[in-house]
Amino acid sequence: MASLFRTLATSDHPAARLARGARRWVATVSVPAPKVVVVPLVKAFLAARAVWHFGLRVFVCEPFLKAHCSKYGRGLRTDVYLHWIRGRGDLVLGDDVLLDGKCSITFAARFVDRPRLEVGDGTGIGHGCAFTVGKLIRIGRNCRIASDVWVFDSHGHPTDPERRRAGLPPDERDVHPVEIGDNVWIGRRAVIFPGVTVGPGSVVSAGAVVTNDVPPDTVVAGNPARRVANVTATPPPVYTPAPR
Repeated sequence: MASLFRTLATSDHPAARLARGARRWVATVSVPAPKVVVVPLVKAFLAARAVWHFGLRVFVCEPFLKAHCSKYGRGLRTDVYLHWIRGRGDLVLGDDVLLDGKCSITFAARFVDRPRLEVGDGTGIGHGCAFTVGKLIRIGRNCRIASDVWVFDSHGHPTDPERRRAGLPPDERDVHPVEIGDNVWIGRRAVIFPGVTVGPGSVVSAGAVVTNDVPPDTVVAGNPARRVANVTATPPPVYTPAPR
């Protein structure tokens, strides 16, 4: 088959030239799209998709998430995907929490009877975030966590090479709870290591690897993450009526 494709691609035979021309035509073919026909079809498709997503979210995805919660508040919302939740633990979500897209939550049963993930009121968590909970991960109120963020309180494997070769689990002393304060913004693909405390009002830049505590009202970036700026509160704009 490979030799046939090569022959068609390189041969000067009329049949080969015809095949190459047909392939180029197929790759570039287009049809007219008069708005009088296409626009109603697009609107009908978008309306049908919105209805489908509404039913999927309200009657499937949100009940699925709530069934895994030990406690959840008013206004809990999610998207049109089923979150990947493994193991047994306490998932506690506050009021007006959004778990967008599809997130992964893994509870380890080895270190405590009920590992716990807490998310405070008004916090939004983006698509593709992953939480590995051996003991406790606590996220404060009004936090903004972008997509693909990874937070874990256990490394999953021992650092000792002999224990790792033997397939043994990490030592319990290597499992350290993670605390993320109120009104923290964590950028896309950041990684929060075990034992880290991120102070209230701080910003973790996209791609940062946080291995040490972040003081309140601090911007950190890099690998390993370091302080690059302080967060300064900006007063709200004052409304000034236009002159008459």
